[in-house]
Amino acid sequence: MMMTRRALSAVLVAGAAASLISTRRTAAEPAATKAHNVVLVHGLFADGSCWSEVIARLQPAGLNVTAVQNPLTTLPEAFASAERVLGRQDGATVLVGHSFAGMIVTEAGVHPSVSALVYVAARAPDAGEDYAALAARFPTPPATAGIIFDGDEGRLSEEAFLRDFAGDLPQAKAKVLYAVQEPFHKALLTGKTTHAAWRSKPSYYAVSTEDRTINPDLQRFMAKRMGAKTIEVQASHLSLISRPEDITRLILEAAGQQT
Repeated sequence: MMMTRRALSAVLVAGAAASLISTRRTAAEPAATKAHNVVLVHGLFADGSCWSEVIARLQPAGLNVTAVQNPLTTLPEAFASAERVLGRQDGATVLVGHSFAGMIVTEAGVHPSVSALVYVAARAPDAGEDYAALAARFPTPPATAGIIFDGDEGRLSEEAFLRDFAGDLPQAKAKVLYAVQEPFHKALLTGKTTHAAWRSKPSYYAVSTEDRTINPDLQRFMAKRMGAKTIEVQASHLSLISRPEDITRLILEAAGQQT
């Protein structure tokens, strides 16, 4: 039977729509841009040394790696600390954030040198979003009850640090990390991002399935919302220390490196 002009037009329109959908799906997948630099940002209850296990694996791959010392004072000052480091990079750079530093990755990730974003059990708000309100939609993680304030400074109690933050690490190692935890200022928690770099940059997310600091289902929600390439790691909140091989592989993938 000969196809009518109207039927033919409908077929062509449907084909064009299918092609457009296919293009959008492809465009949403992370692009493996070759990057020579990696900038790592730590979150609360930690300092830059928490990346040591990952750094020791990235450097032999020929990558230039820098760990930012996040001041944990205010969000603008935290952004500025990362932006200064990004400004020193020569060429494409993968920006990686753990925990609270996902706020920094989300904001500072719009920097033109940033080629990809990696979130490690990290916050990933939208622009202007109230992260506390988002997190309240999920069960409160146990570590929250372990935060102690001395005036304007907050830190985790030793019990909460060992059980809820670093629960899958040998106790002796976890106690060393507890000893160097950097207190955060209350003002840090009130800030909001003004950009959402994950809306324009290829993004990757490592969910910690045994996390007692950021709810794993909240992590899954944020990773899915941003369309990130996602892996799940059977680890505590400190997967970057307990499972550094998995985190390193994800960063190498984001950097366009063969693993």
